[in-house]
Amino acid sequence: MNARRLLALPLLAAVLTGCGIRATEVPTDFGAAPSRVPCSLTEPDLSAQSSRGVPVQVFLLCRASLVTVDRWVRVPDGTPDARRRVIVAQGLLDQLAESPSSSERDAGYTTYVHGGMSVSGPRPGDPEDTLRLSTAPQELTSYALAQIVCTFSDSAAAEGDGSVILGGPGNDPLRRYVCTDDVRSRPGSTEPPSSEVTAG
Repeated sequence: MNARRLLALPLLAAVLTGCGIRATEVPTDFGAAPSRVPCSLTEPDLSAQSSRGVPVQVFLLCRASLVTVDRWVRVPDGTPDARRRVIVAQGLLDQLAESPSSSERDAGYTTYVHGGMSVSGPRPGDPEDTLRLSTAPQELTSYALAQIVCTFSDSAAAEGDGSVILGGPGNDPLRRYVCTDDVRSRPGSTEPPSSEVTAG
């Protein structure tokens, strides 16, 4: 009987080892979990960048939604308000057209606004707060239009109520645009609401 017990011990040990009882020999490190795009950035020290211009925010795309990022625009001291609006608008447009930084790309940010676009003030007969783009608003993608409208509406380029009057280089009617929560959350399928503006 004792001999049988002695013979059974090695067999039992082999079975337990085969069943994985010796957990210390089983690898448990399967690597890091898949990363997820955070859509968040470390806030920059804008006070240290004040020499680069006036702090502003622009809207970029991340996970198909509009999110703000900090930028800056140079505006000469003493610039009249009418001229200031155009300078700010052009600066914002230039910032929107810039490729996102490496950290922004890593966080999932992108832009649909292409470079080379310019903005000018009103023509004779336009409302005084009109901004005319070198590309007609109706020719922009829904993403690009949403980025521009929401960025302008949240800046000194907008009216007091946050609306923006935009036109193009041609004679198409001017339109007043607003940025809504739906536009910010679904810019690809929801265009900024607008209404035609009567010149004069």
